Amino acid sequence: MAGIRGFAAALGVVLLLGWGGGASAGDDPAFITFHAGGYDVNDNETAGQFNLEFRSDWDEWYVKPFVGLMATTDAAYYGYGGFLLDIYFGNRIVFTPNVAVGLYSDGDGKDLGSTIEFRSGVELAYRFDNRARVGVAFHHISNAGISDKNPGTETLTLTLSLPLSTVFAD
Repeated sequence: MAGIRGFAAALGVVLLLGWGGGASAGDDPAFITFHAGGYDVNDNETAGQFNLEFRSDWDEWYVKPFVGLMATTDAAYYGYGGFLLDIYFGNRIVFTPNVAVGLYSDGDGKDLGSTIEFRSGVELAYRFDNRARVGVAFHHISNAGISDKNPGTETLTLTLSLPLSTVFAD
């Protein structure tokens, strides 16, 4: 529990420090985001991981919705949806805490104890002039104790966020 309180305190400090950044959420379009990296990086069932996300440009109080699909090289799948908050440090650095809930199938991979799983994490990215971003993301996935078995897992991925308008440009 002390670790959760420490993480919450650190996140609060980051939110306060970054709140007055030079760019704003209104400057960014909707994104298609790709993740590639490691699944279960903290344990003994490590696998490759790939995600595809749609991040909306609609925001309410700076909070934006997103949906995604994760697949691992061990045939695990996770479809999820949630909310994120972009916090800007100047015009280039974007810190993005996010939370989601979704449905998980372990395939030949790690049994997380439930079909319903929650994901929380952060991303740190560099934003280019065209608003595309390259970054690194760290996430925790677990069922939050709704099942007797709740091993949880951590993921570490590289991210590429492309403005939706550039992905489907002529």
